[in-house]
Amino acid sequence: MSGSDGLLDVGRITKPHGVRGEVVVDLLTDRRERVAPGARLASVRGELLIVASRPHQGKWLVTFEGVADRNAADRLAGVVLRAAPLDDPDALWVDDLVGASVVEANGTERGTIVAVVENPAHDLLELDTGALVPVVFVRSVDAGVVTVDVPDGLFDL
Repeated sequence: MSGSDGLLDVGRITKPHGVRGEVVVDLLTDRRERVAPGARLASVRGELLIVASRPHQGKWLVTFEGVADRNAADRLAGVVLRAAPLDDPDALWVDDLVGASVVEANGTERGTIVAVVENPAHDLLELDTGALVPVVFVRSVDAGVVTVDVPDGLFDL
């Protein structure tokens, strides 16, 4: 989700971990650079500088500059972490997909994307028609139009 400031929600601090100020972060992106040491994240508590991070049970354990004990870490529980969009021309961004029209490579219009659904194999584009299209079939995104090249019968299900 993005706000009027142009920043994107990239994670949420869920709880403290241990007694030395480490917190558990539920990352909302697959971009690990968001929690890399040196990364700066915006929050309602001001800017937070990451000094250390490591994966832990599907989440991240993160240490922020100036957060040195459990009490300080506990005060960050529930805080949403935000960052500027990354400049990656090869990436598909949810904000660019939701609301876009879906068209097959042959020109057949298939509907409008209403959501992007997480799926272990490939994320799915949910269309206003109820159809689900794996993102692996996206060929291009241009000016609010997503062109897909799907196997025969995908829209017949």
